[in-house]
Amino acid sequence: MSSSRFLNKNLVLLIVCQGLFLTNNVTFIAINGLVGFGLAPIAWMATLPVMGYVVGSALSTSLVSKAQSRWGRRRSFQLGLLVAVGSSLICAFAAWSKNFWLLSTGTLIAGFYSANAQLYRFSAPELTAETHKEKAVSWVLAGGIMGAIVGPNLATWTKNVLPIPFVGAYLALSLVALIGIALMQNIEFPDEVENAAGAASQRDVKDIIAQPIFIVSAICAALGYGIMNLLMAATPLAMEVCGHPFSSTALVLEFHVISMFAPGFFTGSLIKRFGKVKIMTTGLVLNAFCVAIALDGVDLSHFIAALICLGVGWNFLFTGATTMAMSTYRPEEKNKAQAAINFFVFSTMALTSFGSGALVTTQGWSLLNAWSLILLLIIALAMSFLVLRLKYKD
Repeated sequence: MSSSRFLNKNLVLLIVCQGLFLTNNVTFIAINGLVGFGLAPIAWMATLPVMGYVVGSALSTSLVSKAQSRWGRRRSFQLGLLVAVGSSLICAFAAWSKNFWLLSTGTLIAGFYSANAQLYRFSAPELTAETHKEKAVSWVLAGGIMGAIVGPNLATWTKNVLPIPFVGAYLALSLVALIGIALMQNIEFPDEVENAAGAASQRDVKDIIAQPIFIVSAICAALGYGIMNLLMAATPLAMEVCGHPFSSTALVLEFHVISMFAPGFFTGSLIKRFGKVKIMTTGLVLNAFCVAIALDGVDLSHFIAALICLGVGWNFLFTGATTMAMSTYRPEEKNKAQAAINFFVFSTMALTSFGSGALVTTQGWSLLNAWSLILLLIIALAMSFLVLRLKYKD
């Protein structure tokens, strides 16, 4: 049940589960491109396993929505974690047997877990008082700082535990998911199953997504995530091409993911004080700084500074867009509305995951960053429409 207190047992456990999810996510990003690069029949296909992860997420959004409606938050989340166990084992066997297509299949299946876990942020306000809505979203996202620290180090520690590189990392991720299942069992979510009266009053999903504010929030969430994914997924490959060791790549990813989620401890408060538009605009500017730094050079310091700006910029854009979207649907419409916005996010991530590998291996790191400016321009136009035409006030 929700509580008048901001932090309570349920919310704290959900924050930890978010940390476990990001441990899985960051480790996948750190190693899938490199494992794929070693197994891919053609170099530009190296990030197909990364793309498989987000394609699987996009394809799973409808299934996850139905599971949430039928079984409620907890059971659906636990089902996702169970899939995470199985998919990690498939990836471990694929790396062991040097089977590129099985690796891609394993990451595709893992997308179901990602589609589930991406709803943690939406379920956060249900576990605390309504007045803490923005803060709950940002604190659950901040739980990802655990993944920022554990994920890259887990990949480094387990890289050579077994004779085949990174097999140990995939096996470790299956244990991480098992811990998540146990923790999720102890979270009490309100209104576990949607009642018939609530279902009857719902609008069609087409009516929900046709709202101008929903469209703008979806564009900002999807493209904000897309830019981040485009550059982050390419970073391990770009750093390897530039001669940086894997330990440096892990360090850059650690700084990046910390910068993605550490701001979550105060982003919600900043949104309440300054409004969503100002915080999202700040995120947009930070993304532009990221591109400028990346175009300036390829030293380790350039990668660290660029990825820090990218992380904080993503946090401000994504948290603001998430809280903005939450104002466009009724409580009984949450499953279909949240599935819709996540579908847009995952579809964009799928395209950028594929594009990152193809661009960085054929045209280079600099041109990849230049292409991201187009996505930044689209976000800027969407936010200008929000403020100038819709007269949006937050």
